Amino acid sequence: MKAFSNTEVKELLTVKLKSWSFDGKYISRNFKFKTFVNAFSFMTAVALEAEKMDHHPEWSNVYNSVTINLNTHDANGITRLDFDLALLIDKVFERMNSV
Repeated sequence: MKAFSNTEVKELLTVKLKSWSFDGKYISRNFKFKTFVNAFSFMTAVALEAEKMDHHPEWSNVYNSVTINLNTHDANGITRLDFDLALLIDKVFERMNSV
């Protein structure tokens, strides 16, 4: 899978993933929740979807905050797979916050 150029990544973020940022290596987003249990439930839901895609995020969790960084190590950059997973992550977040 071919990595996008930095310009392509920035353009795609502007159009598809406005809440995500790009630091030249990863597309990233921080998610906030009411409680640790909500944050961990989100991570569990994302983990199940990421496993289906065979594409796994780099992430961290501190109490009610989850930070997710995505890139495709095999391609040494950001690929369509990262955007697909980010869109899915956003849908999980929206679904969990609408309850």
